[in-house]
Amino acid sequence: MLMVLLVLLHKGKGGGLSDLFGGGFTSSFGGSSVVERNLDRLTVITGVVWFVCIIALGLILKP
Repeated sequence: MLMVLLVLLHKGKGGGLSDLFGGGFTSSFGGSSVVERNLDRLTVITGVVWFVCIIALGLILKP
């Protein structure tokens, strides 16, 4: 759920769901590249942790 939320918060390049859900966020913080950079970092870190958890569970539950 967190990963989906982080992806939807990203600034859209051509419209789509990110503009629909993140419209207020984009308009208030659109000029701040620091916010976008931190959101990128948080999304990547969350994705890496999610991937490691999936691999670890696959190895633990392997018969």
